[in-house]
Amino acid sequence: MTEPGIEHVDILIIGAGPVGMTLHLALAAGGQKSLLLDRRALQVQQGDPRALALSHGARQLLEQINSWPTRAATPIETIHVSQKDGFGRTLIDHQEYGLPALGYVVRYRDLAGALAANLATDAVLSEAEILDITPNDDGVTVSLRHAGQLRTIRTKRLVHAEGTPGDDPAVKVSDYEQHAVICEVTPTPGHNKRAWERFTPDGPLALLPLGDEYSIVFTLPPAKADAVMAMDDDTFIAALQTQFGQRMRFAKPGKRSRFPLFLRLRDTLVKGHEVWIGNTAQTLHPVSGQGFNLGIRDAWQLSEILLKNGVDRTSLDNYAACRRLDRRGSAFFTDQIVRAFSNDFGPLKLARGLGLLALDICPPARHFVAKRMIWGARAWP
Repeated sequence: MTEPGIEHVDILIIGAGPVGMTLHLALAAGGQKSLLLDRRALQVQQGDPRALALSHGARQLLEQINSWPTRAATPIETIHVSQKDGFGRTLIDHQEYGLPALGYVVRYRDLAGALAANLATDAVLSEAEILDITPNDDGVTVSLRHAGQLRTIRTKRLVHAEGTPGDDPAVKVSDYEQHAVICEVTPTPGHNKRAWERFTPDGPLALLPLGDEYSIVFTLPPAKADAVMAMDDDTFIAALQTQFGQRMRFAKPGKRSRFPLFLRLRDTLVKGHEVWIGNTAQTLHPVSGQGFNLGIRDAWQLSEILLKNGVDRTSLDNYAACRRLDRRGSAFFTDQIVRAFSNDFGPLKLARGLGLLALDICPPARHFVAKRMIWGARAWP
């Protein structure tokens, strides 16, 4: 029986960012309706200049919902991995896997725009303020304010796909005591579609090709990040050059921003009729660019399970079980890399060099790592 003043939807998704929109569009492609809520206007995302590193596996999923921003994506054809002041390096090349690229660098705004272009006009309630979330025996009731009006929505399944988990006892938090300083620089010579992962005692330094520039992720302890943020452009370029080495020169740094780095991992993805995906389920260190790709895979696998099994309670339990290997494996991989490489301990430096050398001269080992970076748990066994 319909209750007066209460709207009913099968699936309600909180968060109309790229992960939430991916889930919505994947469900829609299978004939399942859902409704997106977001506290922001969708237009806000169109002004977000951040760079995202997307694997070729993510491209394959997004192409299935006609949401791959082809013209805005800069391909990564090779990845060079090395350590500062130490021997050993690994080179991963797209040709070994028969792929057009190992991954791509895309601005957040361009990906969000490609996804939003496929949304129906009634698919999103933007600028919606959620006032209360109340679990029920057969679903969840959400109270919100939208366009000056109070509304109540009852849903069979509530998906959390917005924001980073804060003070939540269900989330384990590990502070890396590192900050990421982000900006763009112009390289000389050009990047030739190569990404770099350079490990230093302060933390990893990533260079991601974006248009004609490099998007830089400069990982540092907080005090050094303070100093780098306060530098003038010439001094910043000199500091970047010191960390990277002399293989190329950098110039014309853009605006710098920074954020602290944590590993946040939600113990359980499901509680009653609620499920968590993307950054609400886990946030990883940016090393190797796994976090956002993991969120896209979360959305895709949840859509597959809901389309196959419907919105009954067992669907969510199946989802949690199916995601365990991918998310735990990705979190362990990035966490161990950061802890093993962010130091200047002599014996570890030697072991790291031997490990990088082994990956370079042993194709099966290199392929094992590369395929899991490209496709996640879909590459198993």
